[in-house]
Amino acid sequence: MTPTDPTVDSTVRDAVARAVGVLGMAGIGLVHLLDAPGKYTETPYMFWMYIALILAAIAVGAELLRTGSKLAWAAAAGLAGSAIVGYVLTRTTGLPQDHGDVGNWTEGLGLASLWIEGCVVALAGTVLAARATVSRRGPVVTPARVPHAS
Repeated sequence: MTPTDPTVDSTVRDAVARAVGVLGMAGIGLVHLLDAPGKYTETPYMFWMYIALILAAIAVGAELLRTGSKLAWAAAAGLAGSAIVGYVLTRTTGLPQDHGDVGNWTEGLGLASLWIEGCVVALAGTVLAARATVSRRGPVVTPARVPHAS
């Protein structure tokens, strides 16, 4: 293998994408961990939804780190997307027993959460689209070197 070998380039891109994906999952977990204590007394069911999201983010992050499979990337996109939907619902219609954030689009942790979740969705979509393109084209095959006869 040489530094210009397509497999090296692909391996480096995959490693960087997986590292950023793991950091994104950690960020999603951290934002919700920071917001969770207030939810415990206000709306306990949302506190437990936060705990489930945090645990799922840890599990998905671990799977991205371990394998970086299509399923792990799809789970990352789905988890981040579901958190975005939850944020939008709390700011528009509100959720049962939780109407305090309706219209509160500029809350700091919420904006940080949206940014991280949006980045994870975009990254996962890019990785999955790139893998779909490669699988349709087939693997990169380099011609074998044939020694020249003297």
